[in-house]
Amino acid sequence: MNLIIDVGNTLVKLAVFENSVLQHKKTCLKLDFSDTLEDISEDYPAITHCAISSVGKLSDQQHNKLKKLYPVYEVSHETPMPFINTYTTPTTLGVDRMVLMSAAAVQYPSKNVLVIDAGSAITYDFLSNKNEYMGGAISPGIGMRYTALHNFTAKLPLLDTNMPKKMIGNSTASSMHSGIIHGVLYEIDGFIEDYSKNYPNLTVILTGGDAHFLRDSLKNDIFANSNFLLEGLNYILEHNKD
Repeated sequence: MNLIIDVGNTLVKLAVFENSVLQHKKTCLKLDFSDTLEDISEDYPAITHCAISSVGKLSDQQHNKLKKLYPVYEVSHETPMPFINTYTTPTTLGVDRMVLMSAAAVQYPSKNVLVIDAGSAITYDFLSNKNEYMGGAISPGIGMRYTALHNFTAKLPLLDTNMPKKMIGNSTASSMHSGIIHGVLYEIDGFIEDYSKNYPNLTVILTGGDAHFLRDSLKNDIFANSNFLLEGLNYILEHNKD
């Protein structure tokens, strides 16, 4: 069994895979990582390998605890990947984006694939049917847009994410919800439509924390898979175990 760990800016996702099948998944705050790790190690004593992908950072104490339990494979820019990387600044490419492209390369060989990760930021990453990673785009995520409207204006409130009931907001709050959420939806649909014009038979994967919130409101056909990054990280571990 493999333990797969995705360290974000505030949250940590831990997943247990047996071969390529997800057996268990748990999301926790970084503060609770050690306790969550202990629970998983007790519940799944058959775990023998671990892979970690970090956008955020675990503390030294948390990292050392993990290493005492398992041999840890840390994904970096030097990790062999199952695709051709044509990014002109590969050392600045986020490890999370690399892992997502690995999942695309393994699950959708010889296809044009656009992976949209709707999280703290919204990333767009494209893998061609020649297995070449071409790059993509990065824009602010939903939560970041709410925070920006509050922080960079004098009177706009900080709101929780909410799907607007109609296009025209008739209050400050409903106008903010409409602007932010419809803006994100138009952006995503626009990217999908432009990629589809240039790359036929496009497969679109929507993942990330806001994927299920957005999926039913998009006009274009997409596959929503909140575990896509975890699956990609498991593929990389299986490929590099030896």
